[in-house]
Amino acid sequence: MKILLIPMTLLFLVSCAGEKMSRLELDYGTSYNLAKEGQTLDPEAAMDLEPVEGLDAEAGQAVLNNYHKSFEPSRQKSGYQFQMTRQ
Repeated sequence: MKILLIPMTLLFLVSCAGEKMSRLELDYGTSYNLAKEGQTLDPEAAMDLEPVEGLDAEAGQAVLNNYHKSFEPSRQKSGYQFQMTRQ
């Protein structure tokens, strides 16, 4: 039993040591990175360390409040109402 264990262990180690990366492993994550780069409007914007100027505090608060209100359930009943009467 021990006679077979040593050669099998050596064979396993040698087979794993010479393993090259497959084409799939070489390209792993490429499509994700290309999609992310394609959606970046200005790639050099990260180099600009100036503070961003935009909305003042009151306008920003109004935008944030409207955003939070958009997730509240509406109070209006959705759907149609049908009335059935006899004639």
